[in-house]
Amino acid sequence: MQEKSNLEEKLNAFNKLKSNLKDALELEEMAEAENDLETLSQIEQDLKNLSIIAAKFETECLFSGEADGNNCFLEINAGAGGTESHDWASIMMRMYLRFAERLGFKTKIINMINGEEAGIKSCTIRIIGKRAYGWFKTEAGVHRLVRISPFNAAGKRMTSFASSWVYPEIDDNIAITIEDKDLRIDTFRASGAGGQHVNTTDSAVRITHIPTGTVTQCQSDRSQHKNKAQAMKMLQAKLYELEMQKRTDSVNEQNAAKTDNSWGHQIRSYVLQPYQMVKDLRTDYETSDTKEVLDGDLEEFVSANLAMNAGGKK
Repeated sequence: MQEKSNLEEKLNAFNKLKSNLKDALELEEMAEAENDLETLSQIEQDLKNLSIIAAKFETECLFSGEADGNNCFLEINAGAGGTESHDWASIMMRMYLRFAERLGFKTKIINMINGEEAGIKSCTIRIIGKRAYGWFKTEAGVHRLVRISPFNAAGKRMTSFASSWVYPEIDDNIAITIEDKDLRIDTFRASGAGGQHVNTTDSAVRITHIPTGTVTQCQSDRSQHKNKAQAMKMLQAKLYELEMQKRTDSVNEQNAAKTDNSWGHQIRSYVLQPYQMVKDLRTDYETSDTKEVLDGDLEEFVSANLAMNAGGKK
């Protein structure tokens, strides 16, 4: 039933796109006959917008996973390297927040630990919107940055690492069973930004799934009850993702990519000095427009990965 609904939705979207294109081309023909420059200018913009919509539709046709239509969680963790990696993790957080905004998704920072001098050590973001997981799932892995360090007085070129992990929010259509006896729940005082009342109660919650060692925590709300509910939702999502990894026989490779922030497990490199280039090491897709990428222009990287996974390189 769900598959039929998805196919009908894709067909309706295609027909709407086709109809809008037909209308725009007919209007363009009339405007050219009347030499209506103002209307022609508007149609040109409309066609550009339709091109963007068509590209997004083409990418979403590659979504095939059970949870691709769901909201998702994105975790970012700084690698070794102190302030350099902390700053890179914060740049990545901004990049993904902008990417979500470009796609029309809402975001909420669930948990964030600031670095001592700059940036962040880690963060968890909830991304809310239809097909959020489908758009973000290929972004999981280690990201490498090469640049002239803003924290080094000698202006040395530095290499930093940070990792991202993406897992889908679980809805009622997916059953995940968690036994109470398998959980350890700790409460603590929230830290970081949050206003004058954020540290007055033990409202933050950390949940550990003992059999797998999986940990989630939430401190985004002043209510301990709400933080516990959110942390439990994140735990369900993580356990689902782990189960999916086992089913595809890639759990070892995926866990290595998530936990080893080093040279051997990177999925993408971002070089700002001595030249500018962002390159995905899985698909070989690359661009020299580093500014746009760091501002959240990631659609082509996602599309290339999905196309490769579907059986052909884009």
